Amino acid sequence: MPDSTNQIAPTNVRTRFAPSPTGLMHVGGVRTALFAWLVARQAKGQFILRLEDTDKKREVAGSAEHLMNSLKALNLNYDEGPDIGGPFGPYRQSDRLDIYRSWAQRLIDSGRAYADPYTADELQDFRNQAKADKQAFLYRNHRPQNPPVWDGTTPLRFKSDPHAYAWHDAVMGSLSSGPEVIDDFILIKSDGYPTYNFAHIVDDAEMKITHVIRGQEFIASQPNYLNLYDALGLTYPVFATMPHIMGESGTKKLGKRDGAKDVLDYIHDGYIPEALINFIASLGWNDGTEQEVFTINELVEKFSLARVQRSGARFDEQRLLWLNGQQIRLLNIDDLEKRVANFWPEVAKSADNAYRRRVLELAQDRLKTLADLPALTSYFFSEPTVNRELITTNKQLAKLSSEEVSQLLGATADKLNTLADWNPESIQQALNALLDQTGTKPGILFSLVRIATTWAPFSPQLNDTLALLGRELTLSRLNLANQQSLQ
Repeated sequence: MPDSTNQIAPTNVRTRFAPSPTGLMHVGGVRTALFAWLVARQAKGQFILRLEDTDKKREVAGSAEHLMNSLKALNLNYDEGPDIGGPFGPYRQSDRLDIYRSWAQRLIDSGRAYADPYTADELQDFRNQAKADKQAFLYRNHRPQNPPVWDGTTPLRFKSDPHAYAWHDAVMGSLSSGPEVIDDFILIKSDGYPTYNFAHIVDDAEMKITHVIRGQEFIASQPNYLNLYDALGLTYPVFATMPHIMGESGTKKLGKRDGAKDVLDYIHDGYIPEALINFIASLGWNDGTEQEVFTINELVEKFSLARVQRSGARFDEQRLLWLNGQQIRLLNIDDLEKRVANFWPEVAKSADNAYRRRVLELAQDRLKTLADLPALTSYFFSEPTVNRELITTNKQLAKLSSEEVSQLLGATADKLNTLADWNPESIQQALNALLDQTGTKPGILFSLVRIATTWAPFSPQLNDTLALLGRELTLSRLNLANQQSLQ
């Protein structure tokens, strides 16, 4: 049984991401690209983008540009690709047709490829007969005795040499198959375009790819690929098969209907690249420790294909949201200031830059996404709109009578008005003293004061918020809320 002994350990690591431009960039594609990028960066090798655009019926206009923009938005910069070129271009398969014909001719000359003379109806008859005989359909059972010379108007098929295989996968381990799964597949279609089965092997060889990282859906075709590698006399690259990403329930493969968005939609919604990369890296991989939050440099340093799990990884949107908040906190304020430029509420855009920066410094620890910025900061720049549901839907505050609300707000205004220094420390001391004075729990008093001064569902630390709002505005809002009676 042939094995992967002709699979060598590469010294100059070259990985690739080779999507088809047939739609948007979803999490499964991002993970494949990320793992290939990490392997290349860790080895100080090259990461290549190649567009596999030979299925013209499924190609979507604008998809190629979208794929490139998605990688760049995630900072997964490639060293060679369709828009930047490189020594092994072109990097679009539709521009490489002469290369495929040349390799196809090598197979024809060695007796390992032949023209397919059958019509679609004849092929269907073969399939129907196999079904009637309760046998798997294999084209090689109908291989023509004297095929015509291939002139490009009919499909060109690979003349397989079926036998058992054993090979090593960097993720899945030792794998094997029998000869019954190997067949005479199409190399070049009648429209002149190569099939994926042929083109990707030619491209990987021409581009000196050392690691082929792809999804689990291709594993059933691996014996056919190995058979073609052997026919072409090629050394196997390192194979690494990624397990499926499962939906929230963990019972089925993640699909578009399960809520996973396009990667640029996540960016538009205020998720930052570091969080998306951190989250996607953890879908099926860990470094063997309890660490959950990784910088990009840490991922490059610690990543290993050997630690990618073989079973499916569950997509957890809430964990992504948590990681996004954690990664936002790691940003320095200058970097964060640049990233939130398009997320500020309209009322903040004309504010003093220094004041706006102070607001951002205060809000940073509470941001889950950059898109939370308006809800978290609008009340620093304009009078908030009263939302009594914040009181009535709060289990503790809803129990208070109008008189109790008024008493607490009045006592708070009186206490804060006596402060000699208006800063977070003195404000916190006053609020703590009010707890003893009123016999109220923090969850009641602090929540009431926060709502009355911000009318927001959440806000930064209360004492810091009041300090930045200032004495005059804080007291004014407390008194107004008291006058309006919150219930």
